[in-house]
Amino acid sequence: MRTCAESFNAYILRALGRDYGERLLPRNLDITFCDQVFLIGSGLIWTLYFAALAIFIGFFLAVAVAVAKFSENPWLSRPASTFIFVFRGSPLFIQFFFFYSAFVLLPRTGIEVPLGFTTLTVNTSALTTAQVGGLFVLVLNTTAYSAELFVGALRSIPKGDLEAADAYGLSGFTKFRRVVFPSMLRLAWPSYTNEAIFLTHSTTLVFLSAFPARQQSGEAFYYARYFVDQTFNPFVGYPIVAAYFILLTLAIIGLFGIANRRLNRHLPKAARQRLTFRPRYLR
Repeated sequence: MRTCAESFNAYILRALGRDYGERLLPRNLDITFCDQVFLIGSGLIWTLYFAALAIFIGFFLAVAVAVAKFSENPWLSRPASTFIFVFRGSPLFIQFFFFYSAFVLLPRTGIEVPLGFTTLTVNTSALTTAQVGGLFVLVLNTTAYSAELFVGALRSIPKGDLEAADAYGLSGFTKFRRVVFPSMLRLAWPSYTNEAIFLTHSTTLVFLSAFPARQQSGEAFYYARYFVDQTFNPFVGYPIVAAYFILLTLAIIGLFGIANRRLNRHLPKAARQRLTFRPRYLR
């Protein structure tokens, strides 16, 4: 029977592939509680990878899409509205299957982009992997949800703030950077925190969808399901995953709470918005 120290050394980095730790996953009677704790914990590497990059990239894209939808120019607002409607109106699980099927149809040799003086070959094989293709879908999904939150915040900016900016002679990008953007973030941040939490939870769908897990590398829920299939006991692996995600949720609330206090530092304490976790049962 393997000790906890041996399980740690064997499986703590196993989610990165067979070259990191034990080549074979534990089976049947050889599985210990520490095996499950550390192997499922190693899957958090991919959970953090998907969540951190999707939130970071999706934030900037969401701001751009929100500004486009809020624009009075129909050439900007209509495509942005359509994008938001499509990705908010369709299930995330279906989006994973759709994009994987689309990526598989791309030429394996890549797509050639003629630039006149040379031809650029774009590699497309990586898009069929969970690490790239799955991340791409998560970015688009969180961009749509976050953009809708930011649009609502843009509509809620007090007119007095905008009139004050006009009175000071601010216009264009300066007005957006100094007044509109900070106010939008301050108003949308509590809801955006919930979006970050649910995006982190949604990473469990990546390796359960069409995207394959290469070399048995997967996130936390992937390994929890493996242990349940091996031991026929769902009351160990799944609670471990739940405990890990509860800790991640608390960490997100703490980090976003720091940002929320900074965004509202100019307001009296009674007027500051507090972060609250509102469960969303459908995505």
